[in-house]
Amino acid sequence: MSGSAKNYYDILEIPVEASHQEIAQGYTRAKNAYSGDSLALYSLMTKEECDEILNLIEEAYSVLCDPHKRRLYNNARGLLAPPDDYKSYQERVDSNKDIGAIQQLASSGSINNRDFSAESKKGNDKKDITKIVASKRFALEHTVRPEMEQEIEQTTVFTGEVLRKIREYKGVDVARMSDMTKVSKTYIKNIEDEKLDNLPVLVYVRGFVYQYAKCLKLNPELVATSYINHIKQLKGE
Repeated sequence: MSGSAKNYYDILEIPVEASHQEIAQGYTRAKNAYSGDSLALYSLMTKEECDEILNLIEEAYSVLCDPHKRRLYNNARGLLAPPDDYKSYQERVDSNKDIGAIQQLASSGSINNRDFSAESKKGNDKKDITKIVASKRFALEHTVRPEMEQEIEQTTVFTGEVLRKIREYKGVDVARMSDMTKVSKTYIKNIEDEKLDNLPVLVYVRGFVYQYAKCLKLNPELVATSYINHIKQLKGE
């Protein structure tokens, strides 16, 4: 995957109009997904692919986090001009007492719940609320059908059609799956529809499917490996 194939916003999975905070969150998500211990999960990923992805993530962040570089980049790409009020935006985030902002930061991985352990009782309350919100966010509420559960348990080949069937059975629409996994709705649809030409490199696809499966309470390693093998067969690799 070259820089011309995917722009920096695609690499960090953020919109062109992303704020400074959203850029940092996108960077954190990408690093957490494709570096450190998580790489051991990707048995089909070569060292060269790892290095390429990580280098692109660092490159994207170094440009987009700098207002001047980002403006030049956007102008060169014919993209929207980035927002000008980085400082005032950050001040609003820092002073914002709305619990929703705390929940967003905690769920993105940019802060840890323990960061609030030394805070006052109010801080502890925010932490408890964050846990409740996270629990509800990933809860699956659906009518359990024994025959469907047995079918899922016996499935060894996870195609896009199979993934969609399980997602719909568990009552998760595409929009919610996107929110749970932090993967764009477009990519989720492309994964389910097996639109090979519209999918990123396999390392990204594997990571996306891994999170998809995890949110549906499936075996993520089994599902991701099976899906990637299926895609490789379709490509004739």
